[in-house]
Amino acid sequence: MQLKPFNSFTIAFMMSGAFFILFFCSFLEFPPISTSVQPTNDPTPSLTNSAPDPFTHLIGAFRKWDAQVGCPRFKEKHNQQLFPKNSSSLQQIRGESECGEAKPEHVSVLVKGWTWIPDNLDNLYSCPCGLSCLWTKSSVLADKPDALLFETTTPPLQRRTGDPLRVYMDLEAGRKRSGVEDIFISYHAEDDVQSTYAGALFHNGRNYHVSPYKQKDTLVYWSSSRCLPQRNKLAHKLLSLLPHHSFGKCLNNVGGLDMALSFYPECASDTSVTQKWWDHLHCAMSHYKFVLAIENTMTESYVTEKLFYALDSGSVPIYFGAPNVWDFVPPHSIIDGTKFSSLEELASYVKSLASDPVAYAEYHAWRRCGVMANYVKTRALSLDTLPCRLCEAVSRKGGRNGRTK
Repeated sequence: MQLKPFNSFTIAFMMSGAFFILFFCSFLEFPPISTSVQPTNDPTPSLTNSAPDPFTHLIGAFRKWDAQVGCPRFKEKHNQQLFPKNSSSLQQIRGESECGEAKPEHVSVLVKGWTWIPDNLDNLYSCPCGLSCLWTKSSVLADKPDALLFETTTPPLQRRTGDPLRVYMDLEAGRKRSGVEDIFISYHAEDDVQSTYAGALFHNGRNYHVSPYKQKDTLVYWSSSRCLPQRNKLAHKLLSLLPHHSFGKCLNNVGGLDMALSFYPECASDTSVTQKWWDHLHCAMSHYKFVLAIENTMTESYVTEKLFYALDSGSVPIYFGAPNVWDFVPPHSIIDGTKFSSLEELASYVKSLASDPVAYAEYHAWRRCGVMANYVKTRALSLDTLPCRLCEAVSRKGGRNGRTK
C-alpha cells in the first residue's frame, strides 16, 4: 500500500510539539533514580535527595523509611547476610549432634579471687546435652569443683590428676595467658573459649528507657573517663567538628560529672538511692542520634561494650576500633570512622545524615527487619552464655579427672 505524504500542516504541528518539549526540558531537572540502600562495603552510603529535615521523632523517621524503602528492599540488598557463612572471627556453637563428646553430666566452676564478673552470673544452669552447670563464687556451694576460674590472679603452678582444672580468663586486648592454665578464655576465636562483650549481664540493673525523641541540635554522645592520649586526640579532633555532649572526665563539656540526670531526669532508675553514671548510661545515650565509640586498642576482634551499648540504646555508633568489626555487628548498623578519607569528611556525612530521616532510619533497619548476619552469633558467644560453654569445655576434658596439657 502506498503511504500518503505528510502535508505541510502535519509537519508544522510535529515540529512545534518537539520544540515545546525541548523548551520545557531545559528548565526541568529530573532527579536520578536512587535509593538510600547502598552496598555494605560503601563507607559513605548515599543520602536521599530530599530537603534537609533535622528530625527529632525516631518513630516518624521509621515511618518515612517504611514508605520509601521498606524491609523487602533492605533484605534484597543484604540477602547474602540473611544466612551468613561461618566467620573465622567467631567460634562455632556446638549443637545437640555433638553431645557425644560430653562426659560428666554435672560440672561445677568455682570463681576464685576478685573479678569484675557480675555476681548475678552465679547460678545453676541447664545446658545442652543434658549437662547441668553450677557457676558460683561460693566455696560452700562448690566445695569440690571441677574447675577453678581465675581472672586477676594466677592459677596454681602445679595440678595433679583429681584436682580441679585451671581456667584463666583475660578479656583485655593483650590476651595474656597465665602459662599454667588448662583452659584459656578470651574475646578471640583462636583461644579455647571465646567470650564477646555483647552480653546483657554487663549492665543489669540499669534504666533501659529508650527515648523515642532525639536531640535536634546536639548530635553526638561521648562519655569516657579513661583519658588515653591517642583516644583523646582522636575524639577531640572529631568532636570539634560536631555538636556534642561529653559526660565523662575526658573532654567534659556539660558542667561536670554525673550530669546526665540533670539533662534527662526520666533516666533515674531508682530515685531513693544515689545514682552512678553507669546506671543511666543507655537511657542517656538514647537521646542522641549518634554515639562515639573508640576502643582503647584497635586490634583484631577486640570489639567491646562501647559499641554494643550504643546499639542497645537505639543510637548509631560512630566506631573506631577492630578492623574486622563487621564480623560482629548487623549489616548497615554502624558508621565505621576508619573508612572515611578524613575526619572532616566523616563529620560532614554525620551532619547530613542527621537531617535525613530516611537515610538515618536505615541504620536501624537491621533490627526492624530482622537482618542480623553474625550479630546473633556474637550475642550467643557473650558472657551471658559463658557458664554453659565453659562447663562443656570442662566436661570434654573430663573434669577433675582430665589431664593437664
